[in-house]
Amino acid sequence: MQETQPIRLTVPEPGARLRLDQFLARALPKFSRSRLQTLIRNKNVTLNGSPARPRELVHSGDQIEVNEPPPEKIDNLPEAIPLDVLYQDDDLIVINKPAGMVVHPGAGQPEHTLVNALLYHFPNLSGIGGKERPGIVHRLDKDTSGCLVVARTDEAHRSLSKQFADRAVEKIYLALVAGKLLKVAGTIEEKIGRHPVHRQRMSTTARNGRVAKTDYRVLSSSAETSLLECRLHSGRTHQIRVHLHHLGHPVLGDKVYGGRFAKSFPRQMLHAWRLAFHHPRTSEWKTFEAPVPRDFENAIKSLPPSPFSGPRA
Repeated sequence: MQETQPIRLTVPEPGARLRLDQFLARALPKFSRSRLQTLIRNKNVTLNGSPARPRELVHSGDQIEVNEPPPEKIDNLPEAIPLDVLYQDDDLIVINKPAGMVVHPGAGQPEHTLVNALLYHFPNLSGIGGKERPGIVHRLDKDTSGCLVVARTDEAHRSLSKQFADRAVEKIYLALVAGKLLKVAGTIEEKIGRHPVHRQRMSTTARNGRVAKTDYRVLSSSAETSLLECRLHSGRTHQIRVHLHHLGHPVLGDKVYGGRFAKSFPRQMLHAWRLAFHHPRTSEWKTFEAPVPRDFENAIKSLPPSPFSGPRA
């Protein structure tokens, strides 16, 4: 596989005293912050000839070299699993992921994933995510349905990753939650981090939590259940589920955060309804909506008194 040419930079006076990762984010906007941090961690970035650390300060005249390794060869097996494709072109694909499907292979799920299905229908995907995650720019939980964008080229992958990192992507979810909320709309701003004891869970009480923001609006409700529209301003793991649990209105069917409401539905009632971003090649603002799944729609119908007519655009 052809090697990519190293990127060589000299730190100018205005860039002095910045952290290395901050300087690179400004100097190389085509890379997302997470991608740059990965390159640094993997010793693909040198500072004055030596492997660099992300928080290392740079000084005027310092020499930086960035060596991006070639994409890993994809060796997952394609599987003839049907896909609900909302949109496709030469740069990207937008999928309506069904609940119950894992996005990419891992220790507990080596096959039958979205990636295996993608490789069958779309053999040429971006290799930036490595052999386990070809084309995967972002993820949805196994039991969350809805819009998910996949990159077909490395250029599209870099652009989309940067938009997600810069919070320039519109992400709107529908959530069925326990109880009737006191306010018809609000904002939850609670840091989210790994639970100190239960490492598979996230928590708003974690010592090293990261800033997270979720707006919500009640679309319909009864005494027992509410349908919410949730807009994400960040992309923390399990963000909506953790924030709504913190609010005292967990997502129905959530086996991790739902408590006594975990068994109310076979899966967590969370749907990635709308996804919008700038097209990586044309810069056109593109908006996609995933139809509400049947199980979700049937649950909505049980909500008196106002009929569900779709989220407000």
